Amino acid sequence: MPADLPAAPIADRTPLADRLDGLLFFPVTPFAPDGAVDHAALRAHVRARLDAGAAAVFAACGTGEYHALGLDEYEAVIAAAVEETAGAVPVVAGVGHGTALALDFLRRAERAGADGVLALPPYLVKPSQEGLYRHYAALAAATPLEIVVYARDNAVLDPETVVRLAGLDNVVGFKDGVGDIDRMQRIVSAVRTARPDRPFCWFNGLPTAELTGLAYRGIGVTLYSSAVFCFAPDIALAFHRALTTGDDTTANRLLDGFYRPLVELRAQGSGYAVSLVKAGVRLDGLDAGPVRPPLTEPAPEHVEQLARLVEHGRSLI
Repeated sequence: MPADLPAAPIADRTPLADRLDGLLFFPVTPFAPDGAVDHAALRAHVRARLDAGAAAVFAACGTGEYHALGLDEYEAVIAAAVEETAGAVPVVAGVGHGTALALDFLRRAERAGADGVLALPPYLVKPSQEGLYRHYAALAAATPLEIVVYARDNAVLDPETVVRLAGLDNVVGFKDGVGDIDRMQRIVSAVRTARPDRPFCWFNGLPTAELTGLAYRGIGVTLYSSAVFCFAPDIALAFHRALTTGDDTTANRLLDGFYRPLVELRAQGSGYAVSLVKAGVRLDGLDAGPVRPPLTEPAPEHVEQLARLVEHGRSLI
Protein backbone atom coordinates (compact mmCIF):
# COMPACT_ATOMS: atom_id res chain seq x y z
CA MET A 1 0.00 0.00 0.00
CA PRO A 2 1.45 3.40 -0.91
CA ALA A 3 2.41 5.71 1.90
CA ASP A 4 -0.17 8.29 2.96
CA LEU A 5 0.09 11.44 0.87
CA PRO A 6 1.01 14.73 2.59
CA ALA A 7 -1.52 17.54 2.80
CA ALA A 8 -0.85 21.07 1.65
CA PRO A 9 -0.21 23.65 4.41
CA ILE A 10 -3.29 25.34 5.83
CA ALA A 11 -3.78 29.06 5.38
CA ASP A 12 -3.83 31.28 8.46
CA ARG A 13 -7.56 31.53 9.15
CA THR A 14 -10.14 30.47 11.74
CA PRO A 15 -10.61 26.72 11.31
CA LEU A 16 -13.70 25.76 9.36
CA ALA A 17 -14.67 23.32 12.09
CA ASP A 18 -15.03 26.27 14.49
CA ARG A 19 -17.29 28.19 12.09
CA LEU A 20 -19.82 25.51 11.13
CA ASP A 21 -22.37 25.83 13.89
CA GLY A 22 -26.00 26.09 12.86
CA LEU A 23 -28.17 25.41 9.85
CA LEU A 24 -26.17 24.99 6.63
CA PHE A 25 -27.48 26.53 3.40
CA PHE A 26 -27.04 24.95 -0.03
CA PRO A 27 -28.37 27.55 -2.48
CA VAL A 28 -29.87 26.68 -5.84
CA THR A 29 -28.16 28.18 -8.88
CA PRO A 30 -30.68 30.40 -10.69
CA PHE A 31 -30.72 30.47 -14.49
CA ALA A 32 -31.98 33.33 -16.67
CA PRO A 33 -34.36 32.84 -19.64
CA ASP A 34 -31.38 32.67 -22.00
CA GLY A 35 -29.94 29.78 -19.98
CA ALA A 36 -27.06 31.72 -18.39
CA VAL A 37 -26.46 31.87 -14.64
CA ASP A 38 -28.61 34.65 -13.17
CA HIS A 39 -26.12 36.29 -10.81
CA ALA A 40 -28.57 38.91 -9.51
CA ALA A 41 -31.03 36.19 -8.50
CA LEU A 42 -28.24 34.13 -6.95
CA ARG A 43 -27.11 37.07 -4.84
CA ALA A 44 -30.69 37.77 -3.78
CA HIS A 45 -31.13 34.11 -2.82
CA VAL A 46 -27.92 34.10 -0.76
CA ARG A 47 -28.69 37.45 0.88
CA ALA A 48 -32.21 36.44 1.87
CA ARG A 49 -31.02 33.25 3.52
CA LEU A 50 -28.14 34.99 5.27
CA ASP A 51 -30.69 37.39 6.70
CA ALA A 52 -32.78 34.39 7.76
CA GLY A 53 -29.88 32.93 9.75
CA ALA A 54 -27.81 30.62 7.53
CA ALA A 55 -24.66 29.47 9.33
CA ALA A 56 -22.71 28.74 6.13
CA VAL A 57 -23.17 28.81 2.36
CA PHE A 58 -22.30 25.65 0.43
CA ALA A 59 -22.26 27.02 -3.11
CA ALA A 60 -22.32 25.02 -6.36
CA CYS A 61 -23.01 21.72 -4.64
CA GLY A 62 -25.73 19.18 -5.42
CA THR A 63 -28.68 21.50 -4.86
CA GLY A 64 -26.78 24.15 -6.85
CA GLU A 65 -26.50 21.86 -9.90
CA TYR A 66 -22.73 21.59 -9.71
CA HIS A 67 -22.84 18.87 -12.35
CA ALA A 68 -24.33 21.28 -14.91
CA LEU A 69 -21.89 24.20 -14.49
CA GLY A 70 -18.92 24.97 -16.70
CA LEU A 71 -15.65 25.98 -15.10
CA ASP A 72 -16.13 29.71 -15.69
CA GLU A 73 -19.73 29.58 -14.49
CA TYR A 74 -18.67 27.64 -11.42
CA GLU A 75 -15.99 30.16 -10.48
CA ALA A 76 -18.43 33.03 -10.92
CA VAL A 77 -21.02 31.31 -8.70
CA ILE A 78 -18.48 30.80 -5.91
CA ALA A 79 -17.23 34.38 -6.26
CA ALA A 80 -20.78 35.76 -6.06
CA ALA A 81 -21.44 33.79 -2.87
CA VAL A 82 -18.15 34.97 -1.36
CA GLU A 83 -18.85 38.61 -2.22
CA GLU A 84 -22.42 38.47 -0.93
CA THR A 85 -21.50 36.86 2.39
CA ALA A 86 -18.56 39.27 2.85
CA GLY A 87 -17.01 37.00 5.47
CA ALA A 88 -20.09 36.85 7.69
CA VAL A 89 -20.27 33.07 7.30
CA PRO A 90 -17.97 30.58 5.57
CA VAL A 91 -18.47 29.72 1.89
CA VAL A 92 -17.76 26.09 1.00
CA ALA A 93 -17.49 25.10 -2.67
CA GLY A 94 -18.51 21.77 -4.17
CA VAL A 95 -15.73 19.92 -6.03
CA GLY A 96 -16.27 16.66 -7.87
CA HIS A 97 -15.67 14.74 -11.13
CA GLY A 98 -12.49 12.72 -11.68
CA THR A 99 -9.31 13.75 -9.92
CA ALA A 100 -7.80 15.78 -12.78
CA LEU A 101 -10.92 17.84 -13.41
CA ALA A 102 -11.65 18.11 -9.68
CA LEU A 103 -8.26 19.78 -9.29
CA ASP A 104 -9.27 22.35 -11.94
CA PHE A 105 -12.48 23.12 -10.03
CA LEU A 106 -10.47 23.24 -6.81
CA ARG A 107 -8.15 25.91 -8.21
CA ARG A 108 -11.17 27.91 -9.33
CA ALA A 109 -12.68 27.66 -5.84
CA GLU A 110 -9.44 28.95 -4.31
CA ARG A 111 -9.27 31.84 -6.78
CA ALA A 112 -12.91 32.76 -6.07
CA GLY A 113 -12.16 33.03 -2.34
CA ALA A 114 -13.90 29.95 -0.93
CA ASP A 115 -13.22 29.08 2.70
CA GLY A 116 -13.40 25.35 2.17
CA VAL A 117 -14.38 22.50 -0.13
CA LEU A 118 -17.05 19.81 -0.09
CA ALA A 119 -15.40 16.95 -1.96
CA LEU A 120 -18.16 15.23 -3.92
CA PRO A 121 -17.84 11.60 -5.11
CA PRO A 122 -15.62 11.03 -8.15
CA TYR A 123 -17.37 10.59 -11.48
CA LEU A 124 -18.94 7.30 -12.64
CA VAL A 125 -16.41 4.68 -11.52
CA LYS A 126 -16.76 2.55 -8.39
CA PRO A 127 -13.29 2.82 -6.80
CA SER A 128 -11.58 0.69 -4.20
CA GLN A 129 -10.91 2.08 -0.73
CA GLU A 130 -7.32 2.80 -1.76
CA GLY A 131 -8.54 4.59 -4.88
CA LEU A 132 -10.96 6.72 -2.89
CA TYR A 133 -8.23 7.59 -0.40
CA ARG A 134 -5.84 8.61 -3.15
CA HIS A 135 -8.51 10.76 -4.84
CA TYR A 136 -9.35 12.75 -1.71
CA ALA A 137 -5.72 12.87 -0.58
CA ALA A 138 -4.70 14.32 -3.95
CA LEU A 139 -7.22 17.14 -3.46
CA ALA A 140 -5.97 17.75 0.08
CA ALA A 141 -2.36 17.87 -1.09
CA ALA A 142 -3.19 20.42 -3.79
CA THR A 143 -4.81 23.12 -1.65
CA PRO A 144 -4.58 24.99 1.64
CA LEU A 145 -8.39 24.96 1.79
CA GLU A 146 -10.05 22.74 4.35
CA ILE A 147 -11.95 19.78 2.94
CA VAL A 148 -15.10 17.92 3.95
CA VAL A 149 -15.35 14.49 2.31
CA TYR A 150 -18.83 13.57 1.06
CA ALA A 151 -19.58 9.83 1.00
CA ARG A 152 -22.50 8.64 -1.12
CA ASP A 153 -23.40 6.66 -4.24
CA ASN A 154 -20.12 5.25 -5.60
CA ALA A 155 -18.01 6.66 -2.76
CA VAL A 156 -18.80 4.49 0.26
CA LEU A 157 -15.89 4.73 2.68
CA ASP A 158 -14.86 2.20 5.32
CA PRO A 159 -13.95 3.38 8.83
CA GLU A 160 -10.25 2.68 8.23
CA THR A 161 -10.26 4.91 5.14
CA VAL A 162 -11.87 7.79 7.00
CA VAL A 163 -9.28 7.40 9.78
CA ARG A 164 -6.53 7.75 7.16
CA LEU A 165 -8.19 10.82 5.67
CA ALA A 166 -8.64 12.36 9.13
CA GLY A 167 -4.86 12.15 9.46
CA LEU A 168 -4.48 14.76 6.71
CA ASP A 169 -4.29 18.23 8.26
CA ASN A 170 -6.81 19.90 5.98
CA VAL A 171 -9.41 17.13 5.85
CA VAL A 172 -11.69 18.43 8.61
CA GLY A 173 -15.00 16.67 8.18
CA PHE A 174 -17.06 13.79 6.81
CA LYS A 175 -20.54 14.03 5.33
CA ASP A 176 -22.59 10.85 5.17
CA GLY A 177 -24.99 10.48 2.26
CA VAL A 178 -25.13 6.68 2.49
CA GLY A 179 -27.58 6.41 5.38
CA ASP A 180 -26.14 3.31 7.02
CA ILE A 181 -26.29 4.21 10.72
CA ASP A 182 -24.24 1.18 11.74
CA ARG A 183 -21.45 2.13 9.34
CA MET A 184 -21.59 5.79 10.36
CA GLN A 185 -21.38 4.90 14.05
CA ARG A 186 -18.32 2.73 13.36
CA ILE A 187 -16.72 5.57 11.37
CA VAL A 188 -17.31 8.11 14.14
CA SER A 189 -16.01 5.68 16.76
CA ALA A 190 -12.93 4.74 14.71
CA VAL A 191 -11.89 8.36 14.15
CA ARG A 192 -12.59 9.27 17.77
CA THR A 193 -10.40 6.36 18.90
CA ALA A 194 -7.56 6.83 16.41
CA ARG A 195 -7.50 10.66 16.43
CA PRO A 196 -8.76 11.64 19.93
CA ASP A 197 -7.31 15.15 19.79
CA ARG A 198 -8.40 15.87 16.22
CA PRO A 199 -11.28 18.36 15.80
CA PHE A 200 -13.56 16.80 13.18
CA CYS A 201 -16.99 17.72 11.81
CA TRP A 202 -19.70 15.13 11.15
CA PHE A 203 -22.58 15.83 8.78
CA ASN A 204 -25.85 14.11 7.97
CA GLY A 205 -25.81 14.36 4.17
CA LEU A 206 -29.00 12.52 3.26
CA PRO A 207 -31.61 14.26 1.09
CA THR A 208 -34.14 15.98 3.37
CA ALA A 209 -31.79 15.36 6.28
CA GLU A 210 -34.43 16.36 8.81
CA LEU A 211 -36.17 13.00 8.31
CA THR A 212 -33.18 11.19 9.84
CA GLY A 213 -32.07 14.02 12.13
CA LEU A 214 -33.18 12.36 15.37
CA ALA A 215 -31.36 9.14 14.48
CA TYR A 216 -28.14 10.93 13.54
CA ARG A 217 -28.32 13.10 16.65
CA GLY A 218 -28.23 9.88 18.64
CA ILE A 219 -24.72 9.10 17.39
CA GLY A 220 -23.49 12.66 17.81
CA VAL A 221 -24.04 13.90 14.25
CA THR A 222 -25.92 17.20 14.41
CA LEU A 223 -24.68 19.20 11.42
CA TYR A 224 -26.79 19.01 8.28
CA SER A 225 -27.91 21.03 5.30
CA SER A 226 -31.59 21.75 4.83
CA ALA A 227 -33.05 21.84 1.33
CA VAL A 228 -36.24 23.16 2.94
CA PHE A 229 -34.29 26.22 4.10
CA CYS A 230 -34.04 27.20 0.42
CA PHE A 231 -37.79 27.76 0.12
CA ALA A 232 -39.34 27.67 3.61
CA PRO A 233 -36.68 28.90 6.06
CA ASP A 234 -39.17 29.37 8.87
CA ILE A 235 -40.07 25.68 8.83
CA ALA A 236 -36.43 24.62 8.53
CA LEU A 237 -35.34 26.81 11.43
CA ALA A 238 -38.22 25.64 13.63
CA PHE A 239 -37.14 22.03 13.13
CA HIS A 240 -33.47 22.85 13.67
CA ARG A 241 -34.27 24.59 16.96
CA ALA A 242 -36.34 21.62 18.07
CA LEU A 243 -33.62 19.14 17.13
CA THR A 244 -30.79 21.00 18.84
CA THR A 245 -32.73 21.85 22.02
CA GLY A 246 -34.25 18.42 22.52
CA ASP A 247 -37.80 19.55 21.79
CA ASP A 248 -38.78 16.22 20.30
CA THR A 249 -42.49 17.00 20.51
CA THR A 250 -42.10 19.81 17.98
CA ALA A 251 -39.61 17.81 15.92
CA ASN A 252 -41.98 14.86 15.65
CA ARG A 253 -44.94 17.11 14.85
CA LEU A 254 -43.00 18.55 11.91
CA LEU A 255 -41.72 15.12 10.88
CA ASP A 256 -45.21 13.64 10.81
CA GLY A 257 -47.02 16.60 9.26
CA PHE A 258 -44.41 18.04 6.90
CA TYR A 259 -41.12 16.23 6.39
CA ARG A 260 -42.39 12.68 5.87
CA PRO A 261 -44.99 13.86 3.33
CA LEU A 262 -42.28 15.97 1.67
CA VAL A 263 -40.00 12.96 1.28
CA GLU A 264 -42.89 10.95 -0.14
CA LEU A 265 -43.57 13.75 -2.61
CA ARG A 266 -39.88 13.93 -3.50
CA ALA A 267 -40.00 10.24 -4.36
CA GLN A 268 -42.66 10.89 -7.02
CA GLY A 269 -40.12 11.98 -9.65
CA SER A 270 -36.51 11.53 -10.70
CA GLY A 271 -34.24 14.39 -9.73
CA TYR A 272 -36.81 15.94 -7.41
CA ALA A 273 -34.16 16.36 -4.71
CA VAL A 274 -33.05 19.32 -6.85
CA SER A 275 -35.89 20.25 -9.21
CA LEU A 276 -38.61 20.23 -6.54
CA VAL A 277 -36.43 22.43 -4.33
CA LYS A 278 -35.98 24.88 -7.18
CA ALA A 279 -39.73 24.88 -7.75
CA GLY A 280 -40.12 25.68 -4.05
CA VAL A 281 -37.75 28.65 -4.41
CA ARG A 282 -39.94 29.94 -7.24
CA LEU A 283 -43.04 29.46 -5.08
CA ASP A 284 -41.33 31.51 -2.38
CA GLY A 285 -41.05 34.45 -4.75
CA LEU A 286 -37.61 34.25 -6.37
CA ASP A 287 -37.49 33.49 -10.09
CA ALA A 288 -34.70 30.92 -10.02
CA GLY A 289 -35.44 29.69 -13.52
CA PRO A 290 -35.56 26.04 -14.56
CA VAL A 291 -33.15 23.20 -13.89
CA ARG A 292 -30.63 22.30 -16.55
CA PRO A 293 -30.54 18.96 -18.37
CA PRO A 294 -30.35 16.13 -17.61
CA LEU A 295 -32.75 17.18 -14.83
CA THR A 296 -36.36 17.97 -15.72
CA GLU A 297 -39.04 20.10 -14.11
CA PRO A 298 -41.45 18.53 -11.61
CA ALA A 299 -45.00 17.85 -12.73
CA PRO A 300 -47.39 20.80 -12.15
CA GLU A 301 -49.55 18.74 -9.81
CA HIS A 302 -46.50 17.98 -7.68
CA VAL A 303 -45.63 21.68 -7.45
CA GLU A 304 -49.21 22.33 -6.33
CA GLN A 305 -48.84 19.62 -3.68
CA LEU A 306 -45.61 21.25 -2.52
CA ALA A 307 -47.36 24.62 -2.15
CA ARG A 308 -50.11 23.04 -0.02
CA LEU A 309 -47.58 21.14 2.04
CA VAL A 310 -45.58 24.28 2.82
CA GLU A 311 -48.78 26.04 3.90
CA HIS A 312 -49.61 23.12 6.19
CA GLY A 313 -46.04 23.00 7.53
CA ARG A 314 -46.28 26.64 8.54
CA SER A 315 -49.45 25.90 10.45
CA LEU A 316 -47.45 23.43 12.55
CA ILE A 317 -44.99 26.02 13.86
